[in-house]
Amino acid sequence: MSAVIGLSTYREQARWGVWDTTADVLPTTYARAVEAVGGVPVLLPPVTPYDDAAAAVLDRVDGLVITGGADVNPERYGEQPHPATTSWRDDRDAWELALLDAAGARDLPVLGVCRGMQVMAAHAGGVLDQHVPDLVEHTGHNPGGDAFGTIAVSIEQESRLASMVAPRLSVHCHHHQAVRTHPGFVPAAWSEDGLLEAMEAPGERLCLAVQWHPEMAADAGLFAGLVAAAALASGGARGARGDDGVARL
Repeated sequence: MSAVIGLSTYREQARWGVWDTTADVLPTTYARAVEAVGGVPVLLPPVTPYDDAAAAVLDRVDGLVITGGADVNPERYGEQPHPATTSWRDDRDAWELALLDAAGARDLPVLGVCRGMQVMAAHAGGVLDQHVPDLVEHTGHNPGGDAFGTIAVSIEQESRLASMVAPRLSVHCHHHQAVRTHPGFVPAAWSEDGLLEAMEAPGERLCLAVQWHPEMAADAGLFAGLVAAAALASGGARGARGDDGVARL
């Protein structure tokens, strides 16, 4: 049975066909990246009560991706907003933090992408740098609009990430914030200008986050690693779920 991978989504005003209404949205590239490596993607929009809903849905999936998107509310990590920090979504923050709680309780494999890495750091008690150009004095990590920057990334060779991707990568990025502190995680990759570009938790469970967008390039290693870890983890959970994958009491 294929591993089922939950993808966090966000709620926005959207237009398509004759409709102009609130929708639960996520770029298709995420689902396609999971599908391309043999997983089955499932979209997870914010649902209340967050803790109960997260527990219920993660009983039914094998792995989790915390996807990219808007800034995290600085209140989540005890800071005042920088003038460039805007448009956070409190419902999405609360939902993804609840998903991470539930994933940790179930030892589910987790991959964080861009904002996902920042949410994972905040969840662990870490702090973000709110505007990367203040640190590196250029906008290469986020050229603006819907454009992606292209940066070189060096992978820590003793990391789990190194078993999934090449030692050096040219990656697509679109972030104006970065992780400053990350309790419980160790660095796994750096950009040439010194920004932390990946982090991972020690131990057997795959709990990894990258600041770039692997779904935008021919970089299946991260999604393949997630799906493989989820399939392995789900094998041990089948007894609790039953052969049909449904959770049993």
